[in-house]
Amino acid sequence: MKKNILLCVSGGIAVYKAVALVSKLTQANFNVKVIMTESARQFVNPLSFQVMSKNDVYYDTFDEKESQKIAHIDLADWADLILVAPATANVIGKLANGIADDMVTTTLLAATCPVWLAPAMNVHMYDHPAVKRNIARLHEDGCSFIEPSEGFLACGYVGKGRLEEPEKITDIIVHYFKGEATTK
Repeated sequence: MKKNILLCVSGGIAVYKAVALVSKLTQANFNVKVIMTESARQFVNPLSFQVMSKNDVYYDTFDEKESQKIAHIDLADWADLILVAPATANVIGKLANGIADDMVTTTLLAATCPVWLAPAMNVHMYDHPAVKRNIARLHEDGCSFIEPSEGFLACGYVGKGRLEEPEKITDIIVHYFKGEATTK
């Protein structure tokens, strides 16, 4: 039976990798639906995710595609796993503090399935005490993390903060559903 992956895409340059991630997940036989933040839509058009997932893309909390369902609740219930990739400092902070002010965060707070986050940001942002505190809080709340990789960052720095490669994220998810969990 196909598993349902809800991909929440927050705004950072790594959004382009999220399009490839949707492709890899669908090739691995997962059903994928995508929610985007407003910032994510500044980097990639929702149509790219729609084409790759073969599903509607959600980004407006008040745009109910089916009038008999509340979209953010329905999506949270649909998912077997929710992955936030890229997970920016902003969305990590909102989730850690229970802020629900857009489609991504309202859906995350309604989730009862596992929630994973794959951070992507500048190395200094990732190392900031507030971000580390928010990540620790989310660990305590039961969220799992796919650690960012090290390398050349969009800002020109070299360090930890790159969104993990789509192939590796897909592999981690495949192993998770086979009972071989590899996240922290």
